[in-house]
Amino acid sequence: AWVGSLAMGMIFFCSPIVSIFTDRIGCTTPTTTRAPPATGAAIAFIGLLSSSFTKSLEVRYFTYGILFGCGSSFAFQPSLVILGHYFKRRLGLANGIVAGGSCLISVPLPFFLKIVGEAIGLAHTFQVLSALMLIQIFLSMTYRPILPPSCDSQRDGQDKLGSRSMRQQCWSQTRKYFNLRIFRRKTYRIWAFGIATAVLGYLVPYMNLVKYVEKRFQETKKDWILPVCLGAMSGLGRLIAGRIGDCIPGLKKIYLQVASFVLLGILCMMIPQCQGFEGVIVICLFLGLCDGFFTTIMAPIAFELVGPMQASQAIGYLMGLMAVPMTAGTPIAGYLNDYFGNYDAAFYFAGVPPIIGGLVLSVVPLVHQRMLKKQR
Repeated sequence: AWVGSLAMGMIFFCSPIVSIFTDRIGCTTPTTTRAPPATGAAIAFIGLLSSSFTKSLEVRYFTYGILFGCGSSFAFQPSLVILGHYFKRRLGLANGIVAGGSCLISVPLPFFLKIVGEAIGLAHTFQVLSALMLIQIFLSMTYRPILPPSCDSQRDGQDKLGSRSMRQQCWSQTRKYFNLRIFRRKTYRIWAFGIATAVLGYLVPYMNLVKYVEKRFQETKKDWILPVCLGAMSGLGRLIAGRIGDCIPGLKKIYLQVASFVLLGILCMMIPQCQGFEGVIVICLFLGLCDGFFTTIMAPIAFELVGPMQASQAIGYLMGLMAVPMTAGTPIAGYLNDYFGNYDAAFYFAGVPPIIGGLVLSVVPLVHQRMLKKQR
């Protein structure tokens, strides 16, 4: 469980660093804007390719968990931020189309991997997957910023030429690169804490559903249907959420996340109650829908909370906060499965954090309205 969970955790853990590179290295010319995602895709490619030559699980912690996860983070986050340069009124729909596009691959991917894995083995399957990351290097070359840069090169030059002590210059550079001013916004702090709480059990159903079905229903021939249903409904949910999000003004978009998290928690708790494989399929359809709503609406909410110029670091810090609970959730579920001898306790555990996080998020629009009244 730790290999896949570590890779997902690294995608989120590296996000604050990615946001710094995106804002500071990628804020001058189109060439430097393309550098972070292209470099990340190259690192992810090396991680997947080297995983095909590993013979031990310990080495794969590094090649797949660290290299692939870190590289994917650098390739993923700029794809969310760059949309804010091109769209404003239809940003939600644009996010939905881009996020839904990934599902065109993720829907047939489980069936494809099952066939390829049985035909050529795990090592060569990693090599096939690495080719997808190689293509990503060239796709990232299409990024081109439109909004004015968030960094001021003249001011940077003045800071370097100013007659200040080394300690003052180091502190100035640290504050410039690690922009923590967004945490002064009370609404952002509540939103980030709510999402970090909700994702503690977020990956548990995705990582354990197939094994749960095989163990409880002895269903090994049709288990690939579950990830296909998750991917298909996630793509549909992303398109729907993007269109609906554009119709909802301001921070009221956050109620879409509230509904998706609460429903996701309830669905996780319903999995052990299913008496047949068909019931699990129905739950997977709604789980995918919730995933699509949560994923798509995250970037538009960040733009609403902190504005387009600070959205990169807002998303980066948020994903960094999500890293620890998201990484820890799957191993905790694995421990519960080992202790009780079944996955029931793991799914009950996975359902509680999303409900709590959803309730925390519901407070954000109320706090925002109260702050506006005080300003008036």
